[in-house]
Amino acid sequence: MEWMAWTLPTAIFFGCIAALLITFTILAIKYPETPRVGILRIETTRGDRLFITLLGSAFINIAWLGIVGDHQPYALLVCLAYAAAVFRWV
Repeated sequence: MEWMAWTLPTAIFFGCIAALLITFTILAIKYPETPRVGILRIETTRGDRLFITLLGSAFINIAWLGIVGDHQPYALLVCLAYAAAVFRWV
């Protein structure tokens, strides 16, 4: 990965995203689901909720950098709470 000038945290981040996508693909094949209507009043599947979670987490991290500017691992705790809320209620 030297040719891309990636850092280890960046590689871990994209590795986790890839692992999530693979996991959700396997779950969709093994356990087919029906869309459900949550607090947003739109039908969502597991994949939709994952996308909403990833998008929201990106905004949380950007806002954290702009407002706090340091201690980024604490933003991960906020993102995990956000993910739990999305998968529970959306």
